Amino acid sequence: MKNKLTLYVLSSLIVIGFSISNTYAQSAFAGFYGQVSTGYESNKLGNPTGSTTEVPNNSGDDVLSYGTSQNFGGAPFVMGLGYYWQLNSSWLLGLGADYSALSQTTSPMSYNITNAPGNSAIPNGTTATASGETVKLSNRFNLFISPAYVIDKGKLVYIKAGYSQVSVNRNAFTSFTASANGSSITTPLSGGPSQSSNQSGYLIGLGYRQIITSGLYGFIEVNYMGYSAPSFSWTRQQNRIEDLTNGKITDVKTTSKINYGSLNDYQLLIGLGYAF
Repeated sequence: MKNKLTLYVLSSLIVIGFSISNTYAQSAFAGFYGQVSTGYESNKLGNPTGSTTEVPNNSGDDVLSYGTSQNFGGAPFVMGLGYYWQLNSSWLLGLGADYSALSQTTSPMSYNITNAPGNSAIPNGTTATASGETVKLSNRFNLFISPAYVIDKGKLVYIKAGYSQVSVNRNAFTSFTASANGSSITTPLSGGPSQSSNQSGYLIGLGYRQIITSGLYGFIEVNYMGYSAPSFSWTRQQNRIEDLTNGKITDVKTTSKINYGSLNDYQLLIGLGYAF
């Protein structure tokens, strides 16, 4: 009787142990991973506004009427590293970082310039335009946590949430054009080097991974990044149009400011990785 009871207890323990082992079977994605991806990136630079002030002021302040936002994009190349901890049979918790190696640049932009209230930098009947400005985004870095739901041992869906930083490089206007009475004068603008700032923001994303063979996996994900609005200021020599008809141009020193309304980025990525 005792032997039968002992055999029953041992059998029960083996069944319970096997059940627990299955319940907490390790996902193929638990542990370290490395991956690369590409796809499409879309960037939106919000409506810019700006102003220029003469130093010293000679009724020459003006307002830069920049108009619409700028949309630009291309194919990124993103490299990522991270680690997933297995919480239970259904959930993993990850910590990761990725870096975008390729830059994205706007097309050259042209904007109208108008007088500030009470000023006369632009003569009546004259249309003034600044041209050639570009903005480049580069060196994007993301640091995030990533809860993941285990579909089965070789498949999972995950979300990403965390911190993002990108370098914003502004190349100044390269020319200034004034037009009136059917005539126009275009002069180059001289200024200092291009300006850069690091914009901080947040990242949210959603993705799916599936093992292809051994630790090799494929994945697809979408990401959204929102940043603080970039702003710049600079001083340069600028040709001021006094009288276009008679060709009177005055060289003045100006201080300018530009503020972009926002900066947002979207990514659709597809890639390969290896789970160690």
